[in-house]
Amino acid sequence: MAMNLQALQGVCLRKLLPGSQAGIVVLGLNRSHAKNALNKNLIKMMSKAMDALKSDKKVRTVIFRSEVPGIFCAGADLKERAKMHSSEVSSFVSKARATINEMANLPVPTIAAIDGTALGGGLELALACDIRVAASSAKMGLVETKLAIIPGAGGTQRLPRIIGVSLAKELIFSARIVDGEEARAIGLISHVVEQNDSGDAAYRRALALAQEFLPQGPLAIRVAKLAINQGMEVDLVTGLAIEEACYAQTIPTKDRIEGLLAFKEKRPPRYKGE
Repeated sequence: MAMNLQALQGVCLRKLLPGSQAGIVVLGLNRSHAKNALNKNLIKMMSKAMDALKSDKKVRTVIFRSEVPGIFCAGADLKERAKMHSSEVSSFVSKARATINEMANLPVPTIAAIDGTALGGGLELALACDIRVAASSAKMGLVETKLAIIPGAGGTQRLPRIIGVSLAKELIFSARIVDGEEARAIGLISHVVEQNDSGDAAYRRALALAQEFLPQGPLAIRVAKLAINQGMEVDLVTGLAIEEACYAQTIPTKDRIEGLLAFKEKRPPRYKGE
């Protein structure tokens, strides 16, 4: 990956060192002066990062985090927004929505590590990830109705799919902000952890989760994600057909043969993603 340990004007993309963490990539937001608020340039850089990630076959899991203590992402950059013409606003929101969709469509598992505040577009970014982990002290909410607008980067669609329609309406209508404990109770996040002195407890938990994925067949994980994502948008009969088609993709792989051989020889499998 060409962007190893390279800062991209607010987006820091770095591949972790080889060894037990090889294959895990961390994308960290680092626009500290603006609380990681999403502006035109940050969205542009995020889109470039998505292009790099989706084309790199060595990537096994992506963790999204913040490099700024106490903040995940404060949402849209309202100072920039105030200077936009109404036509510019529509264009910006469309680009932000497209970029977050690119995140959701990455072929590998994605984990949002929420160690601080995630509001508006910041929470929408996290909602696009497969798994969300947060510190108990983190604050999360889709607060757009306070500004007389609505979530525009997937929030009205992903939140009800994750926590249910009625509760999603309640949170969006009220612009309510919840902490990590409540977020876990309503199913908004999968894991809640007590914050540590370093302020990166959620990231550490996300890293541990990512390491659980690494020993498994990489092609199988990609196909499993595809089957789940596509199946959730259709009826059960169609979903089962999708599963059958996805399963068929794993049958001719070298990894499947290696898995059987490793089981027979009572050793860990050595998968190559082939």
